Amino acid sequence: MKVVILAGGKGTRLSEETSLRPKPMVEIGGKPMLWHIMKLYASHRFNNFLVACGYKGEMIKEYFDNYFIHSNDCFLDLKHGTREIVTSNGVDWRIGVIDTGVETMTGGRILRLRKWIGDEPFMLTYGDGLGDIDISSLVEFHRAHGKLATVTAVHPPARFGDLALDENVVRRFSEKPQTGEGWINGGFFVFEPGVFDYIADDHTSLEQGPLERLATDQELMAFRHNGFWQPMDTLREKHLLDSLWESGKAPWKNWE
Repeated sequence: MKVVILAGGKGTRLSEETSLRPKPMVEIGGKPMLWHIMKLYASHRFNNFLVACGYKGEMIKEYFDNYFIHSNDCFLDLKHGTREIVTSNGVDWRIGVIDTGVETMTGGRILRLRKWIGDEPFMLTYGDGLGDIDISSLVEFHRAHGKLATVTAVHPPARFGDLALDENVVRRFSEKPQTGEGWINGGFFVFEPGVFDYIADDHTSLEQGPLERLATDQELMAFRHNGFWQPMDTLREKHLLDSLWESGKAPWKNWE
């Protein structure tokens, strides 16, 4: 099953970083957000990716074009132009990096990838959010219900620290990442090819058209995720993800 990652938006709310690079290439712990997302999927043995590029997409292409040489140890023979790999990174990914247009909406990007996705189920997520999602269980849930689409429902991150008060005494302070209240769209979708019938053209927003109609048609199911989930919409959220990675306890890191 292919994994589509939407990586073409301009990320204007994170302009401190995205003026220089596409949002999925903003680094968390020295690695692009895109790499972290792909590692999550690959840890569940889903390693066939389609990256829907747009804004500054050439930087994504260049990153993966140079990934092999940058992440392996090797001996280079400059006289004969040969290269001997002595330590492999062990990454076994197949990646399609496809230009889907700078102004194309999220639904339109999916439609532009149709010929590479083929007539089979596929997964999709945004290039700016991380979570300790059990991808294997998500896929099992989707296959079991028989509908066209599954969305991962998550609890929204808390904007502020949580205070437990006893009169005016603070008994507990917690800068917790989730509120534990309500459900929102966390990305991490699974779609049947019938979803393409809900997308008209480049101007179709996945969220404002197709998902609403799928819900109306009772073809959209929710996979409830009660664990960690965090988008990277602001510089503060980038710093939060950085600090989690640097602590050695990043919740989404389930690989060695």
